[in-house]
Amino acid sequence: MSNDGKTGLQLRSLIKKSGELEISLVDVPTPEPGPDEVVVRVEAAPINPSDLGLLIGAADMSTAKASGTKDAPVITAKVPEGAMRAMAGRLDEAMPVGNEGAGVVIRTGSSDAAKALMGKTVAMIGGAMYAQYRTLKVRECLPLLSGTTPAEGASCFVNPLTALGMTETMRREGHKALVHTAAASNLGQMLNKICIKDGIPLVNIVRSKEQADILHKIGAKHVVDSSAPSFLGDLTNALVETGATIAFDAIGGGKLAGDILNCMEIAINKTAKEYSRYGSNVHKQVYVYGALDIRPIELPRGFGMAWGVGGWLLFPFLMKIGQADGAKLRQRVVDELKTTFASHYTKVVSLQETLDPANIAVYAKRATGEKFLINPNKLS
Repeated sequence: MSNDGKTGLQLRSLIKKSGELEISLVDVPTPEPGPDEVVVRVEAAPINPSDLGLLIGAADMSTAKASGTKDAPVITAKVPEGAMRAMAGRLDEAMPVGNEGAGVVIRTGSSDAAKALMGKTVAMIGGAMYAQYRTLKVRECLPLLSGTTPAEGASCFVNPLTALGMTETMRREGHKALVHTAAASNLGQMLNKICIKDGIPLVNIVRSKEQADILHKIGAKHVVDSSAPSFLGDLTNALVETGATIAFDAIGGGKLAGDILNCMEIAINKTAKEYSRYGSNVHKQVYVYGALDIRPIELPRGFGMAWGVGGWLLFPFLMKIGQADGAKLRQRVVDELKTTFASHYTKVVSLQETLDPANIAVYAKRATGEKFLINPNKLS
């Protein structure tokens, strides 16, 4: 493996028509940069829930087996027959993985914008980040302030811009406070810091007392535990206090979205001046942005007619608000990278260690408080 960056290892995920997942490392040539492109030596790339969807797909990781060598490990696992239909679009195609990352620019194209990045530490978006080298366009790079390490800049895009996208959506759609589920995640902690700084009331829904403690420690005011017998009453009280009428739900399936809408309706009616048999005319909105629970969404209809449930994704949102407003959000992330948008990792692994069954067992669980960072140029 050469160190000049002409070729490098890249992690690939393949789902075969035969119903088998195969994750492996491939040595690939690094494309030469075009005029408006740069080559980055990747030194940090997080494993986000959105990456796991591509990395392991619908495979049953309890069937995972390791083979290959220490330098070129291979992981295989079975994909249950019922899940194969959802994988139809990617069968027999080895997919590179990793939405975002950070590293150092080692070669550039001929344009002034590209040359200006030479030697700089940049954050990157654009896929295929679980690789030693990445050639990408200047506009897919975010130069980091001097003194920022690749590890500090690795999670510049997905979580920070999602959290900012939530508060921005709230404002644009005329709400004044919001609700967030699975709220003790890295993203949830970031959202709390934004809301505290910007004076936005936020209701956090968590699943355990330990998760509630994490949020109380960073200053969260309204934290409700969905495993507590008093959950619905606690949630309603928090909604009365905050006036939250928009929620972002990472869970997706089951009853939670319906519970949130019903509790919002009860909270609104507690302060309503008059009764309406159609329910309140205040619009209540739940945006599902994750799928921690893949069951159907249940909506027991006790919340009148002014409501909506929809999907929310970061990149369509950024396209909708346009380049100038998107750039403002990005600049805020760079300015507050070591405070509001700091990410914490529990383990840094090499590409080979990413394919270690013991590590997969931890990061594939998507547990709160476990966040892995890959350094593709770390020697295992």
